[in-house]
Amino acid sequence: MDKRKYYVSVQSRTIMESQGDSSYEFVIEATPEEITELRGLFDSMSHFDMETYYRMHYPGIPEHYDRDNDYFERDLKDIYQLLHRLGTQETKNHIASMNVLEERL
Repeated sequence: MDKRKYYVSVQSRTIMESQGDSSYEFVIEATPEEITELRGLFDSMSHFDMETYYRMHYPGIPEHYDRDNDYFERDLKDIYQLLHRLGTQETKNHIASMNVLEERL
């Protein structure tokens, strides 16, 4: 399947086909299936982001005991892994410099 160029913002959780549509942090080349995977990770991260928002209103639950926070961080790491795999060389270099990638066995 043909890959197309996309402009991605992790901060705003957007995937755009046109460079001028909005600000972005990363440029990737992906198939429609890979974009579906990335959108799914953004959706999951958004869900757990909202769950952690609810938890913060209960100060008796420390963040490090919050499973939703763990899932949010897992999704964020998976997003950076995927962006690194699909990214242009500039994107790969930038993500590698962020020290967010984990070795996968």
